[in-house]
Amino acid sequence: MDAHVPQRQGVVRLTFAAPGHRWPPWLLAIAWAVLLGVMPWWAGLPLLLGLATIQVIRLPRLQRYHYALRRSLRWGLAGLLFATYRAFDHHGLGLTLTALAALAGFSLLVLLESWQDHKPRRSVAGAVASPDWNELALAPIGPAHTLIELQVPCWIALDGTSRKLPADINMLDEHNCRIGAHTQVGPVEPQVSIAPGERWLAWSMTAGRGVLLYDRVHDRSYRLRGWRLYGWHAGEAWLSRDEDQPPLALSHVLGQDVIDRS
Repeated sequence: MDAHVPQRQGVVRLTFAAPGHRWPPWLLAIAWAVLLGVMPWWAGLPLLLGLATIQVIRLPRLQRYHYALRRSLRWGLAGLLFATYRAFDHHGLGLTLTALAALAGFSLLVLLESWQDHKPRRSVAGAVASPDWNELALAPIGPAHTLIELQVPCWIALDGTSRKLPADINMLDEHNCRIGAHTQVGPVEPQVSIAPGERWLAWSMTAGRGVLLYDRVHDRSYRLRGWRLYGWHAGEAWLSRDEDQPPLALSHVLGQDVIDRS
């Protein structure tokens, strides 16, 4: 990222360097799982423990790879379990022990991810000690290639008083919303933000747990714990975790290179 400049009321500008060629995330995940599957389990285990340690200590410079590390742990654990089963040379006891290892491993993984999603933000003193990300983004570190203007989200109250609210969106009760005749989302706060083009809808989850996004085209909802809606660009949501971290496009948060805009 080369710049983040407030341009005018309701609009935020972001400047990014032109991205290079990337491998599809699903292909990298499969390759990683196969690699650990063919390696001896005693060689793959330290690699996974190292990734888990990075996730626990949450190094600031590696925060941009947060979800890539999560996928690496999930798929890597699957490959490690296969390597463990191979180590027993297909013995009957090996299948039982591998199943127990899978239960314990994925349980610990779920606990780790849940702890990360609910981990408090770092102290204010620590935030003041280091430069803000938007200050660093203004530094002349290279030429800009892509300029992105984020439209600040406009929140519409779901109390029936706003004329901007589409007729097919209404609250069923205090924290549950209905879209159309059959789709229901919740628990959410009684206010919604609508993307330009009205394909995407966004709600804040109750108790500040995160943001809920709904895709009208594909009739699919996404619950993103620990994230908040930062703005809209080209009909796509941009999300943020902390004030000192730059926002990310929904396609990057979901681990996709390109999001279907049909």
